[in-house]
Parts: sequence; C-alpha cells; structure tokens
Amino acid sequence: MADDVSEPASIHVEVISDVVCPWCYIGKRRLEEAVALTPDVAVDVNWRPYFLNSWIPREGIDRQTYLETKFGSAERYSVIAERVAAAAGMEGLAYHPDKISRQPNTLDCHRLILWSRSATDPARMKQRLMELYFAEGADLSHAKVLIQAAADCGMDGDLVRRLLASDADVDRIEGEVNSAKEAGIDGVPCFIFGGSVIVTGAQSPEYLANAIQRTSGRHSRLRA
Repeated sequence: MADDVSEPASIHVEVISDVVCPWCYIGKRRLEEAVALTPDVAVDVNWRPYFLNSWIPREGIDRQTYLETKFGSAERYSVIAERVAAAAGMEGLAYHPDKISRQPNTLDCHRLILWSRSATDPARMKQRLMELYFAEGADLSHAKVLIQAAADCGMDGDLVRRLLASDADVDRIEGEVNSAKEAGIDGVPCFIFGGSVIVTGAQSPEYLANAIQRTSGRHSRLRA
C-alpha cells in the first residue's frame, strides 16, 4: 500500500485548439506555466485539432477580407487585438497581427502537428506554427512555410513535402474536429483534464494548475 501512496500522480490532458486562435496561443503558454506550478504531477498533453474558421478555403484568403467578413472591419478588430496583445505580452509572447497578410486554412497545420508525434515534440511543432503566424506573419497555407517549419523542428522536410501533397490524414483531422463540435465544444482553447474536468478559455496558470491538482487528486483516490 505504501508503494501505491508514494506513486507520483499523473494525468492526461486533451487540448482542443487552433494555431490561428490568439487565445489558444496564450492558453498554451499558460498551461505550460500551470504544469511548472504542479511539479508533483506528471502531465501528458495531447494536442487536438479545431477549425476556428472552417469556411476559409484551403489556399487561404486575404487578411483584410477576412477581418471585414468576420468582424465587420479591420478597425473593429483592432480593439480586440489590443486586448490580446496585452495578454500575450504578459506571457512573454510576441503578437504582431499587423504583419499578417493572409488568413490561412489550418487543415495542413493540424496534419503537421499529427505527423510530428512520430518525429519530434508536437508541442514544439505547434509552438513554431503559432510563432510563425502571430509573431512573424507567415502564410501558414503555403507548403514551403510548413515544410521549413517541420524541418526547423527536426522533421524530414522531403517526407513532409510528399505528405502535404497527398490527402494523408485529411479525413482523420476533419473527423476529430467534427467530433469535438458534436461534443458541444464551440470555443477554444478547451482543456480536458483526465477526461473529466473541462476548462474553456485561456484561464490563468493558477486556475489551470488547480484543475491539474483536482484531477490528479481524484485519480489518486481512485487508485487507492
């Protein structure tokens, strides 16, 4: 029994998010901070896909057109951007929406994150894609950008080039996105701790750390 008590707590966290969602960008950093606040719990994270803008065509669209379509005008979005920039800055993240000229479809980004599971750290791949978009204004619908991002994260660029040119895992990604929506998830980021505790939004590191502790405590009791 003593061995069971001393066994480190561990939980699995599913994170449903999109790489072009600014609050997902911030939420990822806050989850990382929450994990650092709970060193006594081993946290395993699985990054699951979501389409913030499912209507965007595969080739992407002009950013100005996107802002006018979704927010009414670029000026109206600028008010939101100021709040996002302040929150991102508090987390040490660069957020430069003025550099973005194309609004991408993120299907291929999610395929890349999926493929990275067998070659590198998916969290690293996701972070690189978010930094390219939010900090550098890169066009994530461009295969060359994705291939270079993959190579930067230790993946085989030639293999990624061939996979992107195919329909590999398109149905899988779309299926996962549809499953999330059918489950009632209509806002991201969405964190599911241990399959039981659901937190929506880029909550504070302390709030997320509390969810980790509550979930791991629940699992500890079940083991006992």
